[in-house]
Amino acid sequence: MENYQPTLESISAHPLPDWYQDAKLGIFVHYGLFSVPGWAVVSGGDITQTVKKLGWAGHFRANPYAEWYLNTLRIEGSPTQEYHRKSFGPDFSYDDFVPRFNEANTRWDPDAWAALFARIGARYVVLTSKHCESFLLWPSAHPNPFKKDYIARRDIVGELTDAVRSRGMRMGFYYCGGFDWTFNTVPITAAADLALSIPQSPEYIAYVTAHWHELMDRYQPSVMWGDVGYPFKADVSALFARYYNLVPDGVINDRFYQVDPEPLKKFLRIPGARWLVSRSLQQAFLEGKTSTPSVHSDFNTPEYTHHRAQMARKWETCRGLGYSFGFNRNETSAHMLSVEELVRMLVDIVSKNGNLLLNVGPMADGTIPDLQLERLEGLGAWLAINSEAIFGTRPWHSAEGKTRQGIGIRFTQKADALYAILLETPGGSQVTLLNLHLAPGTKIALLGLESPLAWQQAEDGVIVSFPAPPPSSPALALKLSPQPMPITSTK
Repeated sequence: MENYQPTLESISAHPLPDWYQDAKLGIFVHYGLFSVPGWAVVSGGDITQTVKKLGWAGHFRANPYAEWYLNTLRIEGSPTQEYHRKSFGPDFSYDDFVPRFNEANTRWDPDAWAALFARIGARYVVLTSKHCESFLLWPSAHPNPFKKDYIARRDIVGELTDAVRSRGMRMGFYYCGGFDWTFNTVPITAAADLALSIPQSPEYIAYVTAHWHELMDRYQPSVMWGDVGYPFKADVSALFARYYNLVPDGVINDRFYQVDPEPLKKFLRIPGARWLVSRSLQQAFLEGKTSTPSVHSDFNTPEYTHHRAQMARKWETCRGLGYSFGFNRNETSAHMLSVEELVRMLVDIVSKNGNLLLNVGPMADGTIPDLQLERLEGLGAWLAINSEAIFGTRPWHSAEGKTRQGIGIRFTQKADALYAILLETPGGSQVTLLNLHLAPGTKIALLGLESPLAWQQAEDGVIVSFPAPPPSSPALALKLSPQPMPITSTK
């Protein structure tokens, strides 16, 4: 029985499944032809910094995203173009990476990836089945019409899906339906190009629709993760209804937005319109707005930024460990999040009703670089002790608090327990959690220690005593049960 009809009203009734609300941590994997050169500039910072400092035109020319290698390569005089010609020669085309990728990934071990992701605590994985470059990572019956054998020899999608599910995690697919740099070979160089670069032909609509149907039917992904829009005349309501009927507890992100190109073209002819578009898109991106409100989705997806306040609607931040999603050989530890920053970011996101979709960018042979591994393992070590305060939790009525000593606190809750997660290690053997009132008999525990902690109620909060100076950690999770009441006023 089909429960969802191909209408916006019907698909909008789809409830957010508990598994996704509980999951909190997913792993994004950017893998494709761009993994072979693995190169982008790092001097400008991440995308939020390059867009702010250089504007969109400067960003596209010095793009920190290695997965955008093909687009940046096509921009005359770009650093990527200079690197490519010096490294591979003037006659080496992007297509020449295909045999190199297919040879390299014969050494890829999907079980090793899945074991790592499960070990660090991830609950779901999202793989780039087709990025903007249009190279396919599964044996599609609908090959690229412009490039012969523009496809991976191995069923990378299928093999990783099996490995991930064998370890109890959910599997989802990124598929770029907005940009396809084989259907549209004109490089994106400005903000106004973004919506106008989406192919709109009936042939392209049939192509992307067939791919999504194939991915649904063959692999039943738990996440449909689209990117940078979708053709205006494509029937997304029918696509989503088909998906929900196949995978009732699946989720869809917010990037299937559709823009009518004809009115936009007319608008851009007005003097100053291109500047206005650039400014408005810059502001929207930096605020974490990635879609138009008229398109259905289960969650929002800020990129390389995250919401500073608790949100009623579910959201998911996506970002790399460094400045790039795809592997970038130029990235050093100086360009990457530290373990401490990573842990505190996850805690902050979860307290505000978000998930973290944390990216890894493997090399062409599937090797995850050591700098990325170090951070993943560090996050996993913290979660091994503190997972109770993260997974399966819900936001409290307030996301943030402070100690009397000025240490930031983030709150999560589960059942009758409140978790107060300190974002620094206190310097002494006591800490005061401001603006909380505990009922007599309340128990306080530091996750990772067996013995409960002593506490006393003060006028401005709760004084918690440790048996010894607390262990150094990126964040310390205190479990308070039953949940305390907030102090609404103090003398």
